[in-house]
Amino acid sequence: MNAQTGPLVSVVTPVYNGAEFLRECIESVLSQNYRNWEYIIVNNASTDGTLEIAEEYCRRDSRIRVVSNETLLPIIANHNRAFGLISKQSKYCKVVSGDDWIYPECLEKMVALAEAHPSVGIVGAYQLSGGAGIWYVRNVGLPYAQTVVPGREVCRAHLLGTLRVLGNPSSVMYRSDLIRNSDEFFPNPTHEADISACLKHLRYEDFGFVHQILGHERIHRQTATAVSLENNAYVSAEISDCQEYGGWYLTKQELETRVDELLDQYYAYLSSSAFKFRDRKFWNYHAGRLRDLGHRFDGRKLSMGIARKAMDLILNPKGTVQILSKRIRLHYMFKGVRAP
Repeated sequence: MNAQTGPLVSVVTPVYNGAEFLRECIESVLSQNYRNWEYIIVNNASTDGTLEIAEEYCRRDSRIRVVSNETLLPIIANHNRAFGLISKQSKYCKVVSGDDWIYPECLEKMVALAEAHPSVGIVGAYQLSGGAGIWYVRNVGLPYAQTVVPGREVCRAHLLGTLRVLGNPSSVMYRSDLIRNSDEFFPNPTHEADISACLKHLRYEDFGFVHQILGHERIHRQTATAVSLENNAYVSAEISDCQEYGGWYLTKQELETRVDELLDQYYAYLSSSAFKFRDRKFWNYHAGRLRDLGHRFDGRKLSMGIARKAMDLILNPKGTVQILSKRIRLHYMFKGVRAP
């Protein structure tokens, strides 16, 4: 595959008030070994210098196009707008969030794998995530020799909680026809809609994986990842995905058992939160989230969980100290400063 004449890749960056990190993001796209790409930056009514930075790079490289929203869109709606702007000639689409960056070989490696396996609809890779001295690698779990997995198999494993390789937008590449065949490629308004998109679109496609770190996700207080971590939105999103897509990949018994497991995890999290003096907004959010999922908020279950958690804290002082230490590190990571 020739990096100059290979299939066109549409790179999109939906961004809101991303001036602090946007230059690094754009430079990472400009530094790609693979050269046949278009780059669409969708400025979501930013009030900082985001638009000026994007337009500066647009003047420097004709492959860059800047679109600016007149009014602020929700984050997922802005992603879907960006998907709707990709070229009719593009074969693949790569999201790079405004505070992330990709390594020079990212497009080259992902396109090469997809071209070698036309059945692949989505390509993933390892991703380095973190900030403020806390770093970890995401999307691990596949055997090194396995680069193509049936979509049904990887989605089944994800729903059962045994494999986490579907990644986030900056770590995956989508085949463009899947995007063009969807009214809204990200199918719901939650911050975890990217996972839902994988579950929706891998039903009849294969999943490809490059066993290499090809992207970096910067986590700070304003990122969707940080918001999801603070509110533990992942568990409720998993319940939603199980209820929406589980029938495609799981037996009825597996699905019922998995939803029950996730509800237990959700209440365990809420029970722990009772010791963090969360405000009314927090509790209203989670009560509403459960209601949206079709589950009544169970006060008795929460009370029992709080009692178990209190006993655990009393009987396991060492674990209590470790939990507090971890919470402090996460607090400073979200603040963007190094913990003392």
